[in-house]
Formats: sequence, structure tokens, C-alpha cells
Amino acid sequence: MTLWFVFALMTAAAVFAVLWPLGRGPRPQREGTEANVYKDQLAEIDRDVSAGLIGPSEAEAARVEISRRLLAAADSERVLPASSNVTLRRAVAVIALAGLPLMALAFYLPLGSPRLPDFPLAERARAPDASQPLDNLVAQVEAHLEKNPTDGRGWNVLAPVLAKLGRFDDAVRAYRNAISYGGDSSTRRADLGEALMAAAGGVVTSDAKAEFERAVALNADEVKASYFLGVAAEQDGRAAEAASIWRAMLAKAPSDAPWRPLVQAALARVGGGGTGAPALSDDTISAAKDMSETDRSAMIRGMVDRLATRLKQNGEDVEGWLRLVRAYMVLGDRDKAKSASADARQAVAGDADRLRALNEGLKNLGLDG
Repeated sequence: MTLWFVFALMTAAAVFAVLWPLGRGPRPQREGTEANVYKDQLAEIDRDVSAGLIGPSEAEAARVEISRRLLAAADSERVLPASSNVTLRRAVAVIALAGLPLMALAFYLPLGSPRLPDFPLAERARAPDASQPLDNLVAQVEAHLEKNPTDGRGWNVLAPVLAKLGRFDDAVRAYRNAISYGGDSSTRRADLGEALMAAAGGVVTSDAKAEFERAVALNADEVKASYFLGVAAEQDGRAAEAASIWRAMLAKAPSDAPWRPLVQAALARVGGGGTGAPALSDDTISAAKDMSETDRSAMIRGMVDRLATRLKQNGEDVEGWLRLVRAYMVLGDRDKAKSASADARQAVAGDADRLRALNEGLKNLGLDG
């Protein structure tokens, strides 16, 4: 109720501000100031004559001239009193009195009523889920591609978005169209294989593996395809082959490659190719098959010791330190593994990137402290 009372006072004030000048009559015009000046000059002449400052003839001539100017000024300043149109004034007053409240009400009802919902902010906040804007964008791109199905660039943009939304079957179709209409590449083949694998619930199917192999054939350094080929070997029970693939990736990768911890964790998961020891050449593995268990264990320990000696001389090899720690853990020497991890941290303490890669690898091995 108080709010409406305030609104009524504001409306009344607005109406009064309009009616006040309309209700006032016309002001009478003041007499011209030029005529007053000439009258003062005539009186000044009389005073000068009385004081003997000017002669009678001169005074008469001055009076004639000033009188002529006074008459001219009076004629130019004489105007008729302003007449007002009473009917027009009343019409304007009625319009102001009734029109201002009606106009205010007409604007208020659709725009300012407190009963209206918060729009459009409420509509934005009422979105069913956070992905609604992305869904709208995807729908627009899909509508564009229906009209332009050979737009390879459009398919290439749409495919990863569909994969992110969990529409893996649609993502597979989009990647195939991107390859068909946008050109073949190792990256697109690897993305297609990943989408096929995601559609199969994380299993590297034969179709997905074929796409990864095509990607590697196009680019031997394709990281994603190489990694998932190792996953395919691991899922098939060929841990040694998976370890060999991942070791080859680490051997070629720079020390600051962001995917190194992922591959190192995968390598640790399969036990370093079934032995958990440092990487062995094919000839060494073939020779070890004919050894007794004691001789094989001694050979592995000898390699571990040589690796430890080399790392003491050159401690910048992060992968070497991780291989040494993993070997000690497989051999059951956890104390040596902890000691090696401490030595490794000390050796690479001056290089932030190497230290970060080392800590990630040690964390994946279960030695994060």
C-alpha cells in the first residue's frame, strides 16, 4: 500500500509540474528602458539650464532632439497585450491531467509489475543443464551440415564436441565424414579410433585398432595411436608387447612431454614388460630364456647395479631413475627404491620440469613421499 501511495504522489507531482505553467496568465510587459533614458535626459537638461551650464537656445535644441528620439522609442516599444487561447490551454491541461497517469500505467503494467517473473535472467538461470548452450550450438552445426554434407571442416569441428557430449556413435560418423570430405591425417585416424573405443566401452576393438594402425602408418610419432596400440596389446594379454610399445614412446619423447606420466603409469601397470627390470634388448631377452633362475636373477641385478652407477654419474635421466626405482620394487628392495627416489629428486632438483616429471612417475609407482 505504501508503494502505491508513493507512486500516486510522484504522479501528482509530475502533473502539477505540467499544469503550473499552463495555469499562469501572461505577464504584462515592462515599459521599455530606452524611453526612460530619454526622460532622464530631458530632466537633466532642465537642471543644467537652472545651473547655467548651457544657454536657453542650446537647451531648446537639445529638448527637441531628445523629444524626437523619445517618441520614436515609445512607438517601437508599444505592443499589444498578449492574448491567450483559453480553449487550447484547457485542452492541454486536461490531456496532462489524464494522459500522464494513463501513459505511466501503460508502461508499468507490461514492464514494471512486481508480479512479473525475472526475465530474461530467470530464463537463463532456469536452463535445464549446463550443456544447454553447447547443445544449441551443436544443433546449429548439425543443421548446417545437413544442408552442406561435404563440409569437411564442419565435420572436423563437430566430431570432438559430440565425443565430449558422450554421443560416441555420432562422433564416429562425424570423424569418418571429416576424413572423407576434409582429407586423411594421422590425427583424425587416431581420434576416430578413440571414438570407436569409447563407443565399445573402453575396449580396443578390431576396428579401433585398425584405425590406430593407419594413424601410425601415416605418422610413426602419433602419440595417441601408439599409446592405444599398447592398450590393445595389454587387453589381449600381451603385456611384453605393450611394454615394448610404451618404452619406445618414452625413448623418443622429450623429457617435458605432458603425456609421459600417463605412459609411465601404463608401463608400471604391466610390470615393465613382464619383468619389471630395466629395458632389455631382444638379444639379452633371448639369452635369458636359457639361463637358470639364479643366473637370470643375477643378470638382472647386475643390470640394475650398472644402471644405478650410470645415474650417479649423470642424474638428469628421469626415465632412467624411474626404471631403477621400478626395478628395485620388483626385486623386493623397497628401501633401495626409496633411497633411489631421494637421490633422483636431489639430482634433478635444479630443473623444475624434470622434477615434476619425476614426481609424477614416482607417484604412479606408489612412492610419492
